[in-house]
This record gives sequence, C-alpha cells and structure tokens, in this order.
Amino acid sequence: MKDIRQTFREKIYECNQHKKRLQGAKEKLQDIMPLNVEKYNELDDIFISIIDQLIFRFSKLQDTMGDKIFPSILELNGENVKKMTFIDRLNRLEELELLYQVDWMSLRKERNEIAHEYSFNQEEVVDSINLIYKRVDKLLAIYDHIYNYCQNKFNVGNVSSTNQTL
Repeated sequence: MKDIRQTFREKIYECNQHKKRLQGAKEKLQDIMPLNVEKYNELDDIFISIIDQLIFRFSKLQDTMGDKIFPSILELNGENVKKMTFIDRLNRLEELELLYQVDWMSLRKERNEIAHEYSFNQEEVVDSINLIYKRVDKLLAIYDHIYNYCQNKFNVGNVSSTNQTL
C-alpha cells in the first residue's frame, strides 16, 4: 500500500502535467479570444479540440487539487481529514492562507456550468468558454501558491517525475 507521501508526489506530478497542458491550450487560443458566436461557428476541428483541452485540463486540475492535494496537505500537517467536510477543508486551507474559499467555490461553480453545458444556445456556450479562459489564470495562481507552500513545507522540490522524494 502506498503511503501518503508517495501518493502526494504522484498527485503533484499530475497537477503539474495538467498545468502545462492548460497553459499550452490557453496560449494557442490567445489570438482568437474572446470568442463570439460568429467566431465560434467558424472554428475548425483543431481549435475546437484545443478548447476541449482547455476545459478538460481546467476541470482535471481543479478536481485533483480538491480531491487529492487539499486533503493530503491537511493530513501531512497532522489533521484528521476523514471527518472533515469539503467546506471544512477549504476553511482550514483558508486559515493556512493557501486560498480563499469564495474564490475556489466560484471557480468550481463556473467549471460545473461548462462541464454540464449541453445548451443549444450557442451564446451560453461561448460565454462559458470565455469565462473559463479568463479564469485559467486564477486557478493557476491558486495552484502555484499551493505548490510553493508544498515545496517549502514538505520539500516537494521541482516535481517533474514521480521518483522525487518529499
């Protein structure tokens, strides 16, 4: 059975990969953003794939942070996370000055809106894509702040492979 430190290293590595792909997708989309319905309808399959990657990596980074990184940070700090609700975990992370609960919940709400977007209303779809595109920087800022904390507190170092030690 893996110990928490090994799992934590693997999840930091995973987050770094999501971050890299998210940044790449954002960079490739910068010349066409913000979108409007007309521009969106003219996009080729390559740009649609890049938008899909942006949304997917945004979601995956946020999910991995919320489901794996946040509880691991608290557990590595000696806290019993099994009895904590997600909101309790966010509150504790806010006490540690790692994030603002309201920011995280806002990002989650916005991500959920596009993740469940099956609207025939293309304006809603385009608005959601534009919002996620704009919010990438906020999500990455939160991740970078948490990563730096982990680097200092748990000696994560530059996790570019899962063989690094904590």
